[in-house]
Amino acid sequence: MKPLSWDTLGPVRAQVLHRAALARQPHPEGVRKPPLALLAREFASLWRVGQGRGDAVLPARQAQTVMLLPGFGAHPKRMRPMFEALTQAGHEVHEWGLGFNFGPTPQNFAFLMHRVGALARQGRRPVVLVGWSLGGLFAREIARRQPGAVAKVITMGTPFSGDPRANNAWRAYQVITGHAVDAPPIDCAFALKPPVPTIALWSPRDGVIHPRSAKGWAHERDRAVAIRCSHLGFASDPRVIAQVLCQIDHEEELAPTSA
Repeated sequence: MKPLSWDTLGPVRAQVLHRAALARQPHPEGVRKPPLALLAREFASLWRVGQGRGDAVLPARQAQTVMLLPGFGAHPKRMRPMFEALTQAGHEVHEWGLGFNFGPTPQNFAFLMHRVGALARQGRRPVVLVGWSLGGLFAREIARRQPGAVAKVITMGTPFSGDPRANNAWRAYQVITGHAVDAPPIDCAFALKPPVPTIALWSPRDGVIHPRSAKGWAHERDRAVAIRCSHLGFASDPRVIAQVLCQIDHEEELAPTSA
């Protein structure tokens, strides 16, 4: 049996070198990211994940079909408290169906497009997409491409605005996905507001994503709501869950029609 070497593992070696080069890219000058003190608090908040209970969940004004999309590197189980609260309110809640979120590929994005369309047809109503961090980018792009299947988009700490390197996670993202953060393997326009109600939940205490990136500008979303939580807290913080319930219930104003 021929022993393994860098020569016989050429494709693997090339991939390792490619990802190492992505990890060494310098942070662009003038692009702000959250201070390291806030990032350190994110790790401390891991001990508090799932702790604390919010107020009793009230019945929804109108039951909706909802899909939850996890953040980068996260599993849907991290959003279980939100899943249970929305279900208790009377919504029909679905996970995204892909397990851990390790970034976009043509295959997993096509799967999500099909899944959202199928849920809308089965429920005979468009789907509310609730995306945490990277999951929110998936949600915005799905809604932009097939708005008829999406009722509204709620993002939580999602970096849809400004430079995609305005955060403390872009190098880790590049190493794991194997592509530059500004060159995903699918055609996308994350800053372009989808033609459905789009709500951005953001936090001034976010230690991963710069608040301005998650808040966006007025033309990039319909509403922006500040919640004082950590980035990791978006998955299960009772205050976030309460706000998501509120935004799902919110009756959107219809755009005026021309005479």
